[in-house]
Amino acid sequence: MLVSGHFSLFLVPCSCGKTFAVSENFDRQGTALGHYLICPRCGKRHDPKNRLLRLGYQREKYWKVDGC
Repeated sequence: MLVSGHFSLFLVPCSCGKTFAVSENFDRQGTALGHYLICPRCGKRHDPKNRLLRLGYQREKYWKVDGC
């Protein structure tokens, strides 16, 4: 997504080390059971409302955490 002149990724990290990319508005769609992500490595269910990270691509050509 292009916001303020840069690209952003929205990620849900798992405690096992796996990370999932989600859409920007995924955390606003509610917490119905179907909206939880299941880690393919460990099977843990993730609610993106709890730990959604935003990575922004910087002009210096690297990714940086913009917020949580």
